Amino acid sequence: MSKVESFAPSIDDRSRILILGSMPGVKSIKEQQYYANPRNHFWKIIYSIFSTPLDQEYNDRIFFIREKGIALWDVISTCYRVGSLDSNIENETVNDFRGLIDNYPNLKLVVFNGTKAFEVYKKRVGFDQPSIDYKLLPSTSPANTMKFEAKLKEWGTIVDYLTI
Repeated sequence: MSKVESFAPSIDDRSRILILGSMPGVKSIKEQQYYANPRNHFWKIIYSIFSTPLDQEYNDRIFFIREKGIALWDVISTCYRVGSLDSNIENETVNDFRGLIDNYPNLKLVVFNGTKAFEVYKKRVGFDQPSIDYKLLPSTSPANTMKFEAKLKEWGTIVDYLTI
């Protein structure tokens, strides 16, 4: 079991939605990129929501979501884990969300990419920011066997927060 660390948040002053995963998987950590596993539906879903062809370069993807007002981070700052499965996470610490939310007052929605991110946030941080809505969405991970179309339909609801 090895210690793993999350990335810095990908956020700027335009961000209205913060999407939170639990902890980057092995491939993401190796490549230092959010959602680097090509079997993860995250990038395909985000681009599909906006009816835009998927950029192949990671930096273009980050530029795209920032332009749309979307930020990325993970609930867990550090943990011990074998492999990439959330079920293998142990001894987690959480990131500083109070500081992040204070520094980015335009945030209107926090989205949880899967149950583990939601459960850890609920237990360790709490939903006490009255200016922010919270939404649990189905994990985009390949471990979640829900059909792509069903995931896309659920995730499409985030667009409403970009026009508020």
